[in-house]
Amino acid sequence: MAEFRHLSVLPDEVIRFLEPANGKTYLDGTLGGGGHAALILGKAPEALLVGIDRDQAALAAAGARLAVYGEQVRLLHGDFADVAEQLSTLGIPALDGFILDLGVSSHQLDTRERGFSFQQDAPLDMRMDTSRGETAADLVNELPEQELERVISEYGEERWAKRIASFIVKDRAESPITTTFRLVDIIKGAVPKAKWDERIHPATRTFQALRIAVNSELESLERGMRAALDLLKPGGRGVIISFHSLEDRIVKHIFREYAEGCTCPRQLPVCACGKQPRVKVLTSRPVTATQEETDDNPRARSAKLRAVEKL
Repeated sequence: MAEFRHLSVLPDEVIRFLEPANGKTYLDGTLGGGGHAALILGKAPEALLVGIDRDQAALAAAGARLAVYGEQVRLLHGDFADVAEQLSTLGIPALDGFILDLGVSSHQLDTRERGFSFQQDAPLDMRMDTSRGETAADLVNELPEQELERVISEYGEERWAKRIASFIVKDRAESPITTTFRLVDIIKGAVPKAKWDERIHPATRTFQALRIAVNSELESLERGMRAALDLLKPGGRGVIISFHSLEDRIVKHIFREYAEGCTCPRQLPVCACGKQPRVKVLTSRPVTATQEETDDNPRARSAKLRAVEKL
């Protein structure tokens, strides 16, 4: 197993928006190797940091990295979508801040046997939690063609989804598709070479779609966001970093929903709905990485940070 390696994106911006302080409670709902958690505790070593991750390798790496903070750190294996139940088991009723750094980590991409990358031949897995759930191979070999097309189109925003799904179904009839390189070859055959985008590999969008479907990433994001926002104390802050338009759209819309006040028709003389804003949006537009950071960490190029404060 490769050493856990992952550079946390937008580190200065995360700290600027979270404003960590001693004696407060923070959640890193996508702990990874513990980079953002270490930044929070570096600023506030007497804060309580709860870290959640589905990846056991990430938890082990973060545990080693954060061991110096002792009882100030509580690590949990699971999906941050279940954060309310997880915090309840620790007797933590509310949060002063949370960070969600979405998507796949550099370590997961670089670990061949995890099957996340189309650049290494490996079993077609893609599970963030390797102890449970269907693999990408299960989806590729078992989904009906129409559903496979929907997944690739909706989660990958792939214009060639129909053709790719058709080629997959035809190929799997010969024998099961079980490796990343075999799937890459099928996708390359499905997408006309004249239409390949010079900027991205032709398999990029399909692999993204399968990873999102395998890990129920968008459903987890919506559930986890709402739970974390509801757990925030007044004045508490939430920071979310997304890496593609599907995630960012969900983040933007839920933040906007929580920031919205009265929705009564304008002609009503007084408010009848009683709806009050629950958060203040701190980022009128997403914060992105500087050129200096993207030079050091190319993954940061697509990162978008949005933040809110609980009212």
